Amino acid sequence: MIVKSDVIIIGAGIAGLVAAYECLNQEKSVLILDRNTEEHLGGLAKLSFGGMALVGTPLQKRLGIKDTPEIALDDWHSFADFGPNDLYPKLWAEQYVNESLGQVFHWLGSLNLHFFPVVNWVERGLYKRGNSVPRYHVLWGTGYRLVERFVELLKKHKHAKNLKIIFEHKVTDLIKENGRIVGCIAEQEKTGNKELSFYADHVMVATGGITGCLKKVREHWYKPWGEAPKEMLNGSHPFADGLVHDAVKKHGGNLTHLDKMWNYAAGIPNPNPEFEGHGLSLIPCKSALWLDHSGRRIGPEPMMTGFDTNELCRRISRLEKPYTWQLLNWRIAAKELAVSGSEHNPMIRDRKLVSFLREVLLGNHRLVRQLQKESDHFIVANNLQELTDKMNQLNGDQSIDYEVLKKEVTQYDDVIRRGKGLWNDDQLRRIQHARSWRSDRVRTCSPKPILHPGAGPLIAIKLRLITRKSLGGIQTDLQSRALDTLGAHIPGLYAIGEAAGFGGGGASGFKSLEGTFLSGCILTARAAAKSIKNNISQ
Repeated sequence: MIVKSDVIIIGAGIAGLVAAYECLNQEKSVLILDRNTEEHLGGLAKLSFGGMALVGTPLQKRLGIKDTPEIALDDWHSFADFGPNDLYPKLWAEQYVNESLGQVFHWLGSLNLHFFPVVNWVERGLYKRGNSVPRYHVLWGTGYRLVERFVELLKKHKHAKNLKIIFEHKVTDLIKENGRIVGCIAEQEKTGNKELSFYADHVMVATGGITGCLKKVREHWYKPWGEAPKEMLNGSHPFADGLVHDAVKKHGGNLTHLDKMWNYAAGIPNPNPEFEGHGLSLIPCKSALWLDHSGRRIGPEPMMTGFDTNELCRRISRLEKPYTWQLLNWRIAAKELAVSGSEHNPMIRDRKLVSFLREVLLGNHRLVRQLQKESDHFIVANNLQELTDKMNQLNGDQSIDYEVLKKEVTQYDDVIRRGKGLWNDDQLRRIQHARSWRSDRVRTCSPKPILHPGAGPLIAIKLRLITRKSLGGIQTDLQSRALDTLGAHIPGLYAIGEAAGFGGGGASGFKSLEGTFLSGCILTARAAAKSIKNNISQ
């Protein structure tokens, strides 16, 4: 017996959940197939910090931020560096800046999902302009609450009987009949010994990207950067391996910009790994010194977060060794250090406002102590000689010379001691710039010498590049319909979220303004559902 649904959604991340919700609103029957277990429903979105780049919101206006789609699109193009043939990525970028206010901010608000009343300023740009104004909004409850809420909406939906979710099933191929995608083939993830066929009028690919497969990351590494680092951490998930991308390509779909990725420069091994190479992505401290494997400050321009994440990854990929160090003290860590994601931000995730404000004002000593206890890559010492010894011990060599490390730190501290009017170090100039915006000021230390005796123990963190998001993927039009290599629609097939490069097979271009991922998932999913509602499938 052939079981047929109106819609099959491959992948139960936030794009898949949003698409399912919108399709249930149309009284469609929906089948979601997901490779993971039920406890991981929501995918990486559930683990995310919940930040979204939104344009012209009431929160921005309340804070005196003048932002418009025109300003945002200009910033977007500056970072994206689109090519002349990037028609659909450009169209999706324009759609994003025009629709994020209504289709994301206000829509989520109507579903009782709200943002913390502070707008952060990330990806300000280094050599090219990035975000010219703050527009990074953090969902109150993080990505965990976003997923939790959509699970609630699906379970309580008046058409909930029309939804079926099958877990631990890996889609290996699509079914094509008379030029139309009419279903997919899946097998049980653990056994892999029985193929099952599922049929639907519409099939949506919502499987994420390729950055969970380090082999594919290396295969598609951006060639002008040379070879990929010999050591990388996985900040995605092994199931984000591009398997369904390959199936789409097999049936004529166009894969684009797979060499464009959004990785992070400050990863450490996850103390509680769920898979091989599992990493945690730190939000590195602006006031820390960023050093190479020998303990020398990376230069000539100092590395510092908050301005151009992509450039940090490029510079790290070109270093002699595939790891770096951040050197700081407890004072800096307590105020500035964070781990990206919901797991290590329980006060925001669990919406404990008083506790969260206490950590912001008094320092997040809880997190610093947790990392000290759990991670061997997070080294704490009472003096610089002890720190050097522990760093070399972790490496199993003597690559860091105490005198070299001491010179780097004391030179930086000496500049700070000269006084603000004589700060000619570019890192200090950028710290001053960051502190000029109120939300960054409370999370960025006023410069004081790192070796200041009252600043607490010294800290060194060993970092590696960590993968995260694919900026390229399955090419789509503005209705999220998958396109073939000639630009024609593949009837019955859609791609949403990261699988579609967050729209058009690469809406961000070369660099993201950050925060365009969760909101990109929402926009592309809603576009696909609207296309189905309007019967735009041919």
